[in-house]
Amino acid sequence: MDNATAAPPIVTLKNVERAARNLKGVIAKTPLLLNLGLSRTFGATVLLKREDLQVVRSYKIRGAYNKMAGMTAAEGARNVVCASAGNHAQGVAYACQLLGLKGYIFMPAQTPAQKVDKVRLFGKEQVEVILTGSTFDDTFKTAKEFCDERGSTFVHPFDDLAIVEGQATVGLEVLKAATAPIDYCFMAIGGGGLASGVGSVFRQLSPHTKLIGVQPLGAPSMQRSIAAGQRQSLSQIESFVDGAAVKCPGELTFELCRELLDDVVLVPEGQVCLDLLKMYNEEGIVLEPAGTLCISALHQYADQIKGKTVVCVVSGSNNDITRMEDIKERATRYQGRKHYFMVTFDQRPGALRRFVNSVLHPDDDIIHFQYIKKNNKEKGPVFVGIELQQPGEVVGMQARMLAEGFAYEYLNDKPDFLSLLV
Repeated sequence: MDNATAAPPIVTLKNVERAARNLKGVIAKTPLLLNLGLSRTFGATVLLKREDLQVVRSYKIRGAYNKMAGMTAAEGARNVVCASAGNHAQGVAYACQLLGLKGYIFMPAQTPAQKVDKVRLFGKEQVEVILTGSTFDDTFKTAKEFCDERGSTFVHPFDDLAIVEGQATVGLEVLKAATAPIDYCFMAIGGGGLASGVGSVFRQLSPHTKLIGVQPLGAPSMQRSIAAGQRQSLSQIESFVDGAAVKCPGELTFELCRELLDDVVLVPEGQVCLDLLKMYNEEGIVLEPAGTLCISALHQYADQIKGKTVVCVVSGSNNDITRMEDIKERATRYQGRKHYFMVTFDQRPGALRRFVNSVLHPDDDIIHFQYIKKNNKEKGPVFVGIELQQPGEVVGMQARMLAEGFAYEYLNDKPDFLSLLV
């Protein structure tokens, strides 16, 4: 893709302070809270910037409102259009309601129902929601075409200086609330608006702080772009961490992140699920997958952050409760405790008994068993799901299956196929 030649616009403290004034009375100044559990786990002082407590449960209202409040009367009269996986949509919808603007909100077709309902709640009669496309990038293209045809104003989710300056107010609040120097700041990256804004503020007010961007392993667009030295558009991404599933970073945000960040780390989706469940069960904090990314990144930095003061921007809590079973499933598989196989069984009495007695340990549990008997064949396929008490036991179990004559195909590394069965 394109190589940038000009230096990116500077996100000035003057403009960030102006954005903060624009947002006064609109957003909550979310707390910067010490988390005792994470601090104990990592031997560090871990502070959470709780943007999950924001009025729309994510930081996205900051950029959206700052952009829309700065529009001219002519721009406002043309209405606004946006594309979003959910959180930016809620911010734009709420801003539409507050500013009296008509908004057309484009969201991917598979967006969790909870997020769609919230957009309608925040926007009330001011917004119309259009569900289209399988990824953010598909939705973005459709929204932009709609916007251009109508001559409306497009409110970009990240690649706009006013958006970046709005998100930068998160960094301003963190540094005003901190009582000690901050050694590390972790920020989730989808398109890069948050990291660009917060990173700009930190570089000017706390230049010693290590700035770490975090992306899901299945959607590493910013990480790959910075590594390549130019923007990269990924042909395919995993959309599970929907709030950060972006195929290509913005032009502005790529240049800013490349200049500002010390590192961009990739977090497996299974680790995100584990930490999301842990934060809910142990801390009573309800997060969405994208909102958990920074916490999950701490595992990769465990040695570096020991004894340090660390900030994680907890970026959102718009999670649909109906996703929890999927989240638990992914977490258990990631732990190595849940495994799926297609096993060939002899079609004669006693085959299942022999499998249970000879292949499984007493504490192992069959959680799924699907077998269709075919009388005209001596053998038949069985879909088997097994939960192990000891994750490392899967290797021994596979060896026992082969020793007992049970041919099998391992399915955990075939997620697309497995999703059709589980």
